[in-house]
Amino acid sequence: MQTAASPTNSRQLVVPWVADPADVNQYFYVLHISEIFDLASTDESRSFDIRIDNILIGNLTPDYLYSDAVLSTLPLVPSPSYNITLDALSSSTLPPILNAVEVYSKMRDQNVASEEKDVDAMRTIKSSYQIKKNWVGDPCSPQALVWDGVNCTHNISNPPRITTLDLSSSGLTGEIVKSFSNLGAIEYLDLSYNNLTGTIPPVLAELTSLKVLDLTSNQLNGSIPSALLERSQNGFLTLRTEGNPSLCDNGTSCGAMSRSGKKKLATSTIAFLCMVPIFILLVVMAIIWRLKRPQGNQVSSNQVKGQHHDSLELEIRQFTYLELKNITNNFNKILGEGGFGIVFFGCLEDGAQVAVKMQSQTASQGAKEFLAEAQHLARVHHRYLVSMVGYCIDGDYLALVIEYMPQGTLLEHLRGKRVGTRTLSWRQRLQIALEAAQGLEYLHSECKPPLIHRDVKSANILLSENLEAKIADFGLSKAFDSGTNTLSTKVKGTPGYLDPEYNVSLQLSERSDIFSFGVVLLELITGQPPILRTPENIHIAQRVRQEFANGKIEELVDARLQGNYDINSVWMCAQVALDCTLLSSRERPLMTQVVTRLKESLVLETSHGRTENPVTCSENLEVSNASQTRSGALRIEDIARMSADVSGPSAR
Repeated sequence: MQTAASPTNSRQLVVPWVADPADVNQYFYVLHISEIFDLASTDESRSFDIRIDNILIGNLTPDYLYSDAVLSTLPLVPSPSYNITLDALSSSTLPPILNAVEVYSKMRDQNVASEEKDVDAMRTIKSSYQIKKNWVGDPCSPQALVWDGVNCTHNISNPPRITTLDLSSSGLTGEIVKSFSNLGAIEYLDLSYNNLTGTIPPVLAELTSLKVLDLTSNQLNGSIPSALLERSQNGFLTLRTEGNPSLCDNGTSCGAMSRSGKKKLATSTIAFLCMVPIFILLVVMAIIWRLKRPQGNQVSSNQVKGQHHDSLELEIRQFTYLELKNITNNFNKILGEGGFGIVFFGCLEDGAQVAVKMQSQTASQGAKEFLAEAQHLARVHHRYLVSMVGYCIDGDYLALVIEYMPQGTLLEHLRGKRVGTRTLSWRQRLQIALEAAQGLEYLHSECKPPLIHRDVKSANILLSENLEAKIADFGLSKAFDSGTNTLSTKVKGTPGYLDPEYNVSLQLSERSDIFSFGVVLLELITGQPPILRTPENIHIAQRVRQEFANGKIEELVDARLQGNYDINSVWMCAQVALDCTLLSSRERPLMTQVVTRLKESLVLETSHGRTENPVTCSENLEVSNASQTRSGALRIEDIARMSADVSGPSAR
C-alpha cells in the first residue's frame, strides 16, 4: 500500500482481463486504494468513479495514508472479458490512483470428499471432546489442508480414508467415545497422555486395519477387552496401556501392561520386590554421596543413575554399554557430533535402524542435559518430533538411543554438505518448515506441561528418508507453566538463533523459540547462515528486513532454486519469518499462527495455476511491489496490462 499506479497523460485508468477458459467463470475483485500524497496543504484533489464493465460501482476520494478497499461480495456476471475502469471526476485535478488489485477466480474442485463415515466420526469426536485444534472443513480434503494430527489415503478411485489419528496430549477428558470405531481404515490411533476415564470400548477390536492403539497415561479402568488382548498377543496389534493404574488384564494384573500387552502381575511383583533392597541401597548411597560431595552445580552420571534410573526404566528400554557396542558394530559409523557428544549409527536385533548419542566427557552438554533430554523424549509423542527408543546408564557411560533419520540435518542440505543429494526445492523447504512448526506447536500448546525447546536451529531439524522433518535435541528444553508468560533462567542456545530479548532479560518464553524458528525460515529462503560473513557480521534478519522493505526479496532467494518458486509464496514466508524475528517478543506471532500462515504459503506454491516464469508488465506501467509476481492463487497473470500510460517516480 506504500506504492501505487496512476496515469500521467490520461484521466482514466483501465484494468482489463480475459477470462481463462479453464476457470469456473466466477470472479471476485479487490481494489486496494490509498492516497500516498499529502494533498491537504495544496490545491490538488483526487476523486474518481469506479466502474466494472461500464456499470457504476461508486466514487471515491481516497484518504491520505488510509488503507481502503473496494471489493465484490458476489461473483461478477459471467463474461469472456472484463474491464475495471477508474475515471477522474470533473472536479478532480489529479487522475485516479490504484495501489494494488487482486482478482480471485473460483477454482475447479479437484478434491474428492472424504468417506462420509470418517467425516461424521471426526465431527462427533471433535464435538465430544471440544477439541481446540484448527479442524475446519473436510478432514482429508484438500490434501494440502489435512487436519492436524490426521493422515489420510488419497487415490483417484476411492474417497480419502483416515489412517492415522494422533490426539496425544490433547487434554481429552471423559470416556472413549464409540465414534472411534467408525474410522474403518484407521491404522494408528494415539490417545496417550490425556485424562480419559471409563473402560476401553470392546468395539475397537473390530477395527481390522488398526495396527497401533496407544492409551498410555490416562485414567482408564476395568478390564482390557479380550478381543484386543488376543489381537495383541497374536502380533496383529501393538497395544500400549501402561500408566493406567486401575486398568486390568482380565482382572489379573492392573495398570502394569507392557507395550506388547503381555506383562503379567507375577513378573511385575517379583521385579518390584527384587528392586526394593536395591532401591534402599541406592538411597543410602545417595545420602552418603550427598554428604561427601563437593559443593557446586555439576551433575554427574552417577547422580543421574541414582536419582532417576528407575523412573526412566518404567517408560522405555534400557540398554547396556555392551549392547550399544553390538548394535553399533563397535561404534563403527559416525553420523555426526553435537553438544552432547558423538552420534553413531546402530541397528537393533529386529533390523530397526537407530542413532546412538554417546555422551562425551568433553561435550558442552553433560549429565544434566542428558537427563533432561531423556525425560522429555520419554514423554513427548508427535509425528514431527524425534522419538526415543531407549537409553543407557551403565557406569560412566550415558547414551540416548533415538530413531534414525537417514537424510541427516536440514543444515547439511542448506549448506550443501550432504553428498549425493539435490538442492531442496522451495516446495520441499516449505513442507519441512511446516512440519517443524507443527512439532513446535505441539511442544508449546499440546504437551503437558508445555515445553520451550530453547535450541531451535537447522542443525536440530532432522530429515527422514522421504524428507519428513522432525525436531531433535531436547537437552536444553524447559517445561513451563502455561499460565505464565516467561521463565527466569540462565541463557542457553546457539548464537545467531538466540532470542536477543531473552539474551538481555534472562526471561525465557515460548516466543524465544519463535525467534529461533524465524531464523530457520530465513535460512530456508536464502540458503545463508544466521550470521552473514561480512565485515559487520550482520544478522540475516537485519539484511532480509532491509531488502524486504525495498521490495527486493527476489535478490535474496537462494540462487540454487533458479527461480523455480512462486514469488507470492516466498513473500508470504518471508513476512512470517520477519514477524517471528521482531525484537519485541510480544509482537511475535504464536506458533499456531505461524503454522496457519505456512500452510497458506504452501497452498500458493502448490497451486495448479502456478507457472515458473515471472509476469512481464507493460513497459509504460510501474507497478507496486505486490504486483511484481508470478502466478499464484490470485491468478495475477490473468490481469492484462493496464491500457493507461503510467510512469514516473510520482507513480510510486
